[in-house]
Amino acid sequence: MPELQSLRADHAPALLAFELENRAYFAASIPDRGDEYFARFGERHRALLAEQEAGTCYFHVLVDPAGEVLGRVNLVDVADGGADLGYRIAERATGRGLATWGVREVCRRAAGTYGLTTLRAAAAVRNAASRAVLARTGFTVTGETVLSGRPALTYLRTLDTTTDRPAGAPPSS
Repeated sequence: MPELQSLRADHAPALLAFELENRAYFAASIPDRGDEYFARFGERHRALLAEQEAGTCYFHVLVDPAGEVLGRVNLVDVADGGADLGYRIAERATGRGLATWGVREVCRRAAGTYGLTTLRAAAAVRNAASRAVLARTGFTVTGETVLSGRPALTYLRTLDTTTDRPAGAPPSS
């Protein structure tokens, strides 16, 4: 079973490998990060760690037992009890419920560890898989927007910080 880990400095090599290996796959549904992202990956990674240390973002990686990154689930623009959720799963790891599991785990951390009360997300209309993950994890559609020139939906998830789990979720067994 993969493990959800908070982003650390030593994740950099595996995270870069993940991003490079899946670059074309990701670019089919979300904007490509561009060559500059990869050329300056080390700098960017250190900047993300600084943002995390400051509490303005919380970055997570889904790591298999061998230390390979299978996905990312991030909370960005943390302010006023809320944050924006983003996630991506390796092509070879899709279709196994990993995105749903990772988003649920980050919702638990958002409520119980980070003290957040709401999460926002957006997904392109044509990205049915991402929209399904959001629906399965308790996000509701709140409106429409445009992501990189494509129609998209906006979502909201209210969290329950008193029980350390997403609002409306069954107790874990």
